[in-house]
Amino acid sequence: MRRQEQLSNSMKLSSEHKKNYKRKLNPSDIRVPLGYKIDVFAQGLDTPISMVFTEKGEILIADAGVISGNGKVLRLSNNGFEIIAEDFNPPLTGINYLNGNIYVSHRGFITIVKPDGTKENIISGLPSYGDHHNNQIIFGPDGKMYFGQGTATNSGVVGLDNSWIERYPFFHDYPGNNIVLNGENFITKNIQTASPNDYTCTGAYSPFGVPGTSYETVKGIVRASGSILRSNLDGSNLELIAWGLRNPFRLKFDRFNRLFSTNHGADVRGSRPINNSPDEFHMIIPGTWYGWPDYTGGLPITLPKFKPEDEAQPRFLLAEHPMVPPRPFALFTPHSAIMGFDFNYSDFGPYGDVYIAEFGSEAPETTGGNPLPHVGHRISRIDMETGEVTDFAINKSGLPASYTGGGGFERPIDVVFGPDQAMYILDFAVTPEDEPDEFYPKSGVIWQITKNNKL
Repeated sequence: MRRQEQLSNSMKLSSEHKKNYKRKLNPSDIRVPLGYKIDVFAQGLDTPISMVFTEKGEILIADAGVISGNGKVLRLSNNGFEIIAEDFNPPLTGINYLNGNIYVSHRGFITIVKPDGTKENIISGLPSYGDHHNNQIIFGPDGKMYFGQGTATNSGVVGLDNSWIERYPFFHDYPGNNIVLNGENFITKNIQTASPNDYTCTGAYSPFGVPGTSYETVKGIVRASGSILRSNLDGSNLELIAWGLRNPFRLKFDRFNRLFSTNHGADVRGSRPINNSPDEFHMIIPGTWYGWPDYTGGLPITLPKFKPEDEAQPRFLLAEHPMVPPRPFALFTPHSAIMGFDFNYSDFGPYGDVYIAEFGSEAPETTGGNPLPHVGHRISRIDMETGEVTDFAINKSGLPASYTGGGGFERPIDVVFGPDQAMYILDFAVTPEDEPDEFYPKSGVIWQITKNNKL
């Protein structure tokens, strides 16, 4: 899943293109179970990425800011959407709300928007210059806030697939504990020189062009790549809770105070491509290493199933592993790109189950050149007793609406249950054909699914 890097590098569409595009919307193109109804709740958003309800029932929306270069927090009023805070570093990845304060996660920062509109950066300097960033914060039963921090790279090695190299040439991944490397190096063209025939070697957990050595020790840090972090509500006392996660995009506690996280599998790209890497839904245990960059789906990447076509079998980067990583609570098909989720604690459906947004593939950039797979672009349900994943709401075509000319889901990115017990789905902006880094303005949508309790 490479969408967060693409969000950071979104180019501007022509003004004529912007002016003329209007997204087609048709709820009947989406299949929902018998007894449920789906409708368009709101439209005309740019790149909505996160949604919360306040204690007053107000709806706050986070706009990633990748079209305008300006991350925003919006409030839905009788007059439509109004901006209540802006000028956040894109991509803005999530918001949350507590005691009148809005907590905004944006690239490298966590910022509080106070009731009077003033802003305060409570955490800065997060390692978010690469493919993935710091994500939405949540509030724990211990009175602290938690958030996921994504990795810089796809699978531990800076390479030609990382478009941020020129801007941040010394950036790379950082482990959560001291690790010992195998010393494997990867040869690529050296894009840091003018010579077309110049090549360079890059090691794991190293800047581009810096080779590693066998049994080299890399020191662990608190602000680790691919980690879950915790702090006080004012940003103080930052702690590492878990690491070894490629991109823990969303976190949430259940009614038993268990912490769960989504995690995106590796792509078939870069110097160390990995095939068939599933997305993962984890129960987070403090102090645990979850396997990245040497395991995926709880299995070692040295298994033949993870070998890309016409590429070398991936080998371990670490000479010694901190532990055998746990198996995920639930697994999703590779390239599903699972995003926001929520627990159902009403009669909407099976009590306690998870409903989760699947954003969908970034093929062919992330699939080794293979065409769009029939995965993602839907809302799924996780049976929290068995871990089984089933479709809940999906386009009748099984594909994104723009691919077929339909009016259903495009890129579901968040699921929230409202105080009215309805399900609200944020659907990201539409991407023009053959322009994966661009987005049509005003093409983001909020869908609402309600249950007919009379059936």
